[in-house]
Amino acid sequence: MPPQTESGILLTEEVGSTEHNIDIESIERGFREVHAVRQGLYQRHIQMIALAGTIGTGLFLGSSQAIAIAGPLGAFLGYTIVGLAVSSVVLAVGEMGALVPLSGGLIRYTEYFFDPAMSFANGWNQVYLYLVTIPAEIVAAAVLVEFWITVNNAIWITVFSMMVLITALVFVRFYGELEFVFAILKILLIIGVNLMALVITCGGGPSGESIGFRYWRDPGPFVQYLGIRGSLGQFLGFWSCLNNAVFAYSGIQNITIPGAETRSPRHAIPKATKRILVRIFLFYVLSIFMIGLVVPSDDLNLLHSTSTVSQSPFVIAARRAGIRTAPSIINAVILTSAWSAGNSDILFGSRILFGMAVHGHAPAVFKELNRFSVPYVAITFIGIFICLGYMSLSNSASMIFGWLRDIVAISTLVDWEIVCIVYLRFYYGCKKQGIDRYRELPWAAPFQPYFTWASLMLFTLLLVTGGFSTFIHGH
Repeated sequence: MPPQTESGILLTEEVGSTEHNIDIESIERGFREVHAVRQGLYQRHIQMIALAGTIGTGLFLGSSQAIAIAGPLGAFLGYTIVGLAVSSVVLAVGEMGALVPLSGGLIRYTEYFFDPAMSFANGWNQVYLYLVTIPAEIVAAAVLVEFWITVNNAIWITVFSMMVLITALVFVRFYGELEFVFAILKILLIIGVNLMALVITCGGGPSGESIGFRYWRDPGPFVQYLGIRGSLGQFLGFWSCLNNAVFAYSGIQNITIPGAETRSPRHAIPKATKRILVRIFLFYVLSIFMIGLVVPSDDLNLLHSTSTVSQSPFVIAARRAGIRTAPSIINAVILTSAWSAGNSDILFGSRILFGMAVHGHAPAVFKELNRFSVPYVAITFIGIFICLGYMSLSNSASMIFGWLRDIVAISTLVDWEIVCIVYLRFYYGCKKQGIDRYRELPWAAPFQPYFTWASLMLFTLLLVTGGFSTFIHGH
């Protein structure tokens, strides 16, 4: 009989075991788990959702502002530091998720490993996060279409909203296949633009001009933020870029939310979690580095007043090199990435709301399922707030996108802080009970607890200082 904790968690019987020697049903009974949602995601689905599911406008459009306010080196350092910090969050969630893959993800872990009151608060914080993230992606998708045709944005906001809602309501197998295709497209785009940037840097573009690190020398590796001269202005530009990176990485920690809909969670979640570092440094950090080589921080298109694809540094790089066909191709894939991110957001948000309702932290109506075992009431509630995207009809689309981005960044930082706090409680609880994490748990995250402590301190600093530009005279 495997060892058992007071919470009803059955630990592994053999060293390094992750699958067959765990009595999953007994674990779920100990946590009052309810498998009402349909389990239709396979290993390849969960791996692709983990690898590229939440990659969207935060990287493809938001990186433009990062380079403009921080410079190439400042943006590179900002995305690297935040990427390392969020890696610890993902590893922590992955360890807890491999042990107890529950519907609702972190919300349930907070309830059982920390306190039900914090679980309630963080649950609604995460719901709020997705309520504003989805319209941000929808607005971006609508604006991207203007690259080809200019009509009233209300048409495209309505079209993409319906596409996201329909995809969510016919869940789950169709969603898995759709995200699988979208993830492949995004991965191919990132690989392609990085190779393109490398070729341009080495002088392989149509002009034959070798760029090297020219833009790191002029206009320079850093930017004087808001005209503040000297090292202080450069540091403030770098520090402001950290919040931009937070938005880009938002949602990356939610690999365990589809845990209840994964056929082999103890096998899928650890494998997906361990790929997060590869995703962060290949897709985010490397992309920022390469784009910083071929696009100067003072390029006027980076600061353009409209949120069209001309703001994407990937397109700017292709245009500056004289590559004519690339902009439309890149725009099309960025458009699918915005739709894909919207799909992932409504999935995560509705599953969080469903999990909260099942365990009494949200109105019972949100646990209603249709005959396909889809939480349609939760999806409909999340979908109502897509209407926030219509604010862009009376104001600048870039302004609305910026407001939503800042709201998402703040809520994301709160979420990451709670992950760190809950995991530290989990870690020290295991230590107090004499549980050897590496021998007895299905999977144990490395570099703990030091990794989590460092990340917690960084997130706290960012949360406290995130709006510092408000106190600068004239801004």
